[in-house]
Amino acid sequence: MRNTINGPLWCIVCIMGLQMYSCKKQDDFLDTKPNQALKTPTTLSDLRGLLQNEDVFNSQPDPGLGQIASDDFLIQDEVLPGLSSDERNTYTWAKEIFDASTMQAIDWNFPYQSVYYANVVLDALPGIKPAANEKAGYEQVRATALFYRAWAFYGLLQTFALPYDKDKAAGQPGIPLRLTSDLNAHPRRSSIAEGYAQVLADLKSALPALPVKPAAPTAPSQPAVNALLARISLAMGEYPAALSYASACIAQFSTLTDYNTLNRPTATTIDIGYLSEDIYHSNMTGHTVYNIRRDTYIDPAFYNSYDANDLRKSKFFAILDKLPQFPRFVGSYDFKGQKYDGLAMDEIYLIKAECQARVGDVTGAMTSLNTLLKTRWKTGTFAPYTAASADDALLLVLQERKKELLFRGLRWTDLRRLNREPRFAQTLQRTVGGLTYTLPPDDPRYAFPIPDIEVQLGGLTQNPR
Repeated sequence: MRNTINGPLWCIVCIMGLQMYSCKKQDDFLDTKPNQALKTPTTLSDLRGLLQNEDVFNSQPDPGLGQIASDDFLIQDEVLPGLSSDERNTYTWAKEIFDASTMQAIDWNFPYQSVYYANVVLDALPGIKPAANEKAGYEQVRATALFYRAWAFYGLLQTFALPYDKDKAAGQPGIPLRLTSDLNAHPRRSSIAEGYAQVLADLKSALPALPVKPAAPTAPSQPAVNALLARISLAMGEYPAALSYASACIAQFSTLTDYNTLNRPTATTIDIGYLSEDIYHSNMTGHTVYNIRRDTYIDPAFYNSYDANDLRKSKFFAILDKLPQFPRFVGSYDFKGQKYDGLAMDEIYLIKAECQARVGDVTGAMTSLNTLLKTRWKTGTFAPYTAASADDALLLVLQERKKELLFRGLRWTDLRRLNREPRFAQTLQRTVGGLTYTLPPDDPRYAFPIPDIEVQLGGLTQNPR
């Protein structure tokens, strides 16, 4: 697990200079002096090295509070006392999440660390005059920084702002959009509309300069940009746009991993190495509750909803002999066992299928869904799904989306967006220690509170709970 950081947002980098979250140093310029955050990078090589820090951008930078608050898993009562107060409060949808004495809000601080690194690169680029043979590399460095910043901003919007509603987004508070590495700049919260506009603008600007095939899945690419644009458009309810971006991604990268080729999962992961369908690899922050396998379990009824020939039942879950009533999720796409929330082709086929159903293309929706599912079932046992109507197709896709994307950090956003449709809205309910907790649709608790230290020292407005 990464070490946490302390202090308000504008102190992040000073602290990074002392502990760097146990990150590897990429180049000499990452070493800090007491009176500066980072030595000034002066070459493209410096900037490229800064962006290749996987501990900052890929290891565990993404908010995980939504994963804890979602209905993906349950926690045994006897486990709860051993969790942090933040995790207990999140699991029961408490109004107060962060302990007043803590300044270690990793779900806020880690994404803004990624934003800072990206902004250091973007601020330094105008001072570098590339040679003719360096111009493509120069633009790729810029595009990479824009992608990482957009990725971090979007994760923050899903956690600390209310769900996107185009009729309300211009008047609702979003997140501070830090667009400079200047530590003296303290932006107030933008609107939700401004936040999404910034994310989309960064990604669209980045797209042309990125490679179709990256050096590794931890680096951004054109398929990754299209995949992220599809994910964001789906969250916004912009279904034609999401369909277009998903199709653009599939046109460049369409590999699905055949689960028949995977080894049975180990204690922590689905296989060894990056899966062939992994477009962009990233993981959620290292919350104890979902990183220690014994702490959580899957609703047995949900586990039993997987067909016996559905390989996800054996690849995703483990049944312990001593506790057969508590199916455990072990199928992370991260081979180190961290909780993967990156971009993979299964999600993109599901986005395409959902959007095809929503625009009335029943045949297309079933083709997209079946293309995915036949790689998840034992060879020769899959019978293609059919649907009599667009509504039937949509229901099938949403059911399979929940089964396929379990523990991927996506369920929270799905709950947020589907609550806008009365036919899909649901009230979440949990019984803990004999007490029942509920989270109704459209509840203000679908936006987590901003850490108190940011409100107090940063002058930010707090989310109502």
